[in-house]
Amino acid sequence: MAEPVRSGMSNKVAKLSFWGVRGSTPTVDRATWRYGGNTPCLELVAPDGTQFILDCGTGLRVLGKRWAEIHGTNSIEAHIFVTHYHWDHIQGIPFFSPLYAGQNRFHFYSFRSEFLGRDSLKQVFEAQMAYPYFPVDLSAMSAARQFSEVTDRDQFEINGTRITARMLNHPQGCFGFRFETSAGTIVYATDNEPGVPKLDQSLRELAADADIFINDAQYTPEQLTTTRKGWGHSSWLAGVKVAQEAGVRNLVLFHHDPDSTDKIVDGVLRDARQKFESVWAASEGMVMSLGEERVEVIMPTTRGGLRQEGHFRARVTGYTEEGRAFQEETVLRDLTLQGALIYLNHSPRLQSELQVTMESPGDEGQNHNHLRFRGYVVRLEPGPEKDQTAVGIVFTE
Repeated sequence: MAEPVRSGMSNKVAKLSFWGVRGSTPTVDRATWRYGGNTPCLELVAPDGTQFILDCGTGLRVLGKRWAEIHGTNSIEAHIFVTHYHWDHIQGIPFFSPLYAGQNRFHFYSFRSEFLGRDSLKQVFEAQMAYPYFPVDLSAMSAARQFSEVTDRDQFEINGTRITARMLNHPQGCFGFRFETSAGTIVYATDNEPGVPKLDQSLRELAADADIFINDAQYTPEQLTTTRKGWGHSSWLAGVKVAQEAGVRNLVLFHHDPDSTDKIVDGVLRDARQKFESVWAASEGMVMSLGEERVEVIMPTTRGGLRQEGHFRARVTGYTEEGRAFQEETVLRDLTLQGALIYLNHSPRLQSELQVTMESPGDEGQNHNHLRFRGYVVRLEPGPEKDQTAVGIVFTE
């Protein structure tokens, strides 16, 4: 994991980690590896240390492994918010290893389904482990579990974090959640389709003045009006509109379609940033830290590592964090087939695109060939010289 872009935040920080960002079904296609293929799961750690989990997709398994490494045999207590009962938001539950340890305690929250009735969440939980759907009986899960039903517009507090629930427009129902911490406000509103005025207004109220607004962006604006109308999802354009109207500071595009390759998501992000400056595309391993009225973002580095020996002259063009175009001659010192680490006098924006024109090595006196790449910025650190930035990029083509 890369280091933060900036430092100096106080201890009053809320930390949001993305463990699963894909919608509908997990993917393992190489074309989707950069943003990730696990279905929805986020981890929110409040400034006082209270742990929240937002949804239980396949990303929950990875989070469970991480917690097992960190906590060992020490007890874990967490509050788990399930937005709705579709498979991609609950399928990680049987594979969440902390549920099999008796010293742990988990509090689950969701709504009463009209199709299931009383104790809907508990029924869904138990059905995941029922024969013949899973080989291990529910009795193997020895952690303490508590289930709470939440209704539309409910507000309550957990250790100083104020939570608000609002119903969204999605088949069979879905909740959006607002978490107001001492460090700022995070709104998680996945799986919602615009077009119902009452629910659209409810979403704007939920997102009002949020520091981080995580919103469904599974489909294109064109799909929403044609082939995917009524399927219960949103687009980057609808998310931008809500962010603008609600005074949101940072918009996170989430729930990527399983058929959306990394290049497609790159294009979605590019389009969104033309309409709203502070937009991020959710990526597995991405961490957002909220404190002192600003957000720091850490992106995951390329799988397999960036650093290998290399020394190639290159010309890099792109845009700074402030949106200014730049062009700079530099040297690629660390290079692989997947990416590179370069040193620049400019500081580009995370998740922005760089154009890299590189001279390939040749014998003395011979003309050098020029290779052209597109790179995606995943890492920013102070460079070895003053006012220099070390930039980690992943090649996209």
